[in-house]
Amino acid sequence: MANITAKQVKELRDITGVGMMAAKKALVEVDGDLDKAVDYLRAKGVDTMAKKADRIAAEGLSATYISGNTAAIVEVNSETDFVAKNENFKEMVNQIVKAIAEQKPADNDAVKSLVIDGKTVEDLIIENTSKIGEKLSFRRFEIIEKTDNDAFGEYIHAGGRIAALVLVEGMTDEDMAKDVAMHVAAINPQFVSSEQVPQEVYDHEKQIQTEKSLAEGKPANIVEKMVAGRMNKFLAEISLIDQPFVKDGNVTVKQFLAEKGGNATKFVRFEVGEGMEKRNEDFAAEVASQMKK
Repeated sequence: MANITAKQVKELRDITGVGMMAAKKALVEVDGDLDKAVDYLRAKGVDTMAKKADRIAAEGLSATYISGNTAAIVEVNSETDFVAKNENFKEMVNQIVKAIAEQKPADNDAVKSLVIDGKTVEDLIIENTSKIGEKLSFRRFEIIEKTDNDAFGEYIHAGGRIAALVLVEGMTDEDMAKDVAMHVAAINPQFVSSEQVPQEVYDHEKQIQTEKSLAEGKPANIVEKMVAGRMNKFLAEISLIDQPFVKDGNVTVKQFLAEKGGNATKFVRFEVGEGMEKRNEDFAAEVASQMKK
């Protein structure tokens, strides 16, 4: 049996919100594997908070830019939220996303070589790092292309904390496309449609729901129907076009766009810092450390 530490228990509690004893028991059952412990709790029907350990927010800005039939979305990071609000930083991010949409680089290395007003993006970041006094870094981008018969929707939430970009084919109504981008920013779907859900994702969730249903003591034939119903609900919850539209819960996103013959075929959502570790600062300890020098 694995030796479960207090740190592991705290980490699982931070992820799921369960009590200390429930967290420890789950870790014991799965020999300390954090991801399996989360699944174990879900299979047992224990309520968990819908977040992942690796979604601790870093700082910075996300932004979008549309240039004709090309749209780009980026994330550029800073060390603190204070700098993310800096006008020089904001201007730099907007310059970079515009250059990406117009020059269409292939990857992050190519982004660094893009030229903006005689300076490369790499030089621009170094220059602003020196000017602002904080490390800045370009993290990621994505480019989407459309035809004249399609529409882009873009939406920025919380001043750049979240950015969403959507491609709607078969219509040119930009206002409707923007509404769908707002939906993406707010609801955070994982896939465009249920057909895009990878088999391993489906199988993983089905296993959890099966274990959960069996734990409720239902007969096998009832369990099969329960799991089928729960899986349909799961697919609808994670698929953009099947979700209730955020501005009108009586229709799905697919139904909303169908009014004008539109169909959402791609989206990108960047939330600043997702998947990154944020520096855990202890101000008192930092002061004490400085005083010893």
